[in-house]
Amino acid sequence: MKHMLAALALATLAACSGKPQPQDRLLSDRQLDLEKFFEGDSVAHGQFQDRFGNVVRRFDVAIKGTWDGRIMTLVEDFTYDDGQTEQRIWTLEKTGAETWKGTAQGVVGIASGEERGDTFNWKYRIDLPVRKGTVRVDFDDWMWLLDEDRILNRAYVTRFGVRIGEAIIVFEKR
Repeated sequence: MKHMLAALALATLAACSGKPQPQDRLLSDRQLDLEKFFEGDSVAHGQFQDRFGNVVRRFDVAIKGTWDGRIMTLVEDFTYDDGQTEQRIWTLEKTGAETWKGTAQGVVGIASGEERGDTFNWKYRIDLPVRKGTVRVDFDDWMWLLDEDRILNRAYVTRFGVRIGEAIIVFEKR
C-alpha cells in the first residue's frame, strides 16, 4: 500500500511539473486584449502531441469572433488532417478587468480564465470528440501574445490528473 501511495504521489507531482504558473515572469510589456484580438476573423494552425511527444493529429481552425461589450462569441470551425470537421461555439463573459468565464458544447461546468499582461490562462474540463467517441479531459490552456496579430497557445491536457498530451496552436488575426 505504501508503494502504491508513493507511486501515486510521484505521478501527481510529475503531472504538475514543467508547465507555466500564474506567477511566472511576464515575457514582454505587451497587453493581451482577448476581445480586441478575437473580434472579427482569425485562423489557427495546430497539432496534438501525446505524452511521449508524438504528433497524433494536426488541424486548422477558422474563427469568427463577435464582442458586444460583455459577451464574446467565438465560432471555431476545425478541419483535421484526416478530413474530419468539427464546430465549437464558445460563449465567453468578461467577469472582471482581467477575468473571464465561458461555456461551449462539451464543456463540463464553467471554463475560467485570467489575463495577465501578455498572457492568458484558460482552464476547463471537456468531453472532447475523438475518432471513436468522446473522452473527458482537463485543459490548462496558456496563450502568449507574440505581436498584435499572433498568439502562441500551449494547452496541457490531463485525464484523471495525468498528462496525456499537449496541443500547440498559433492563432493569427486576419
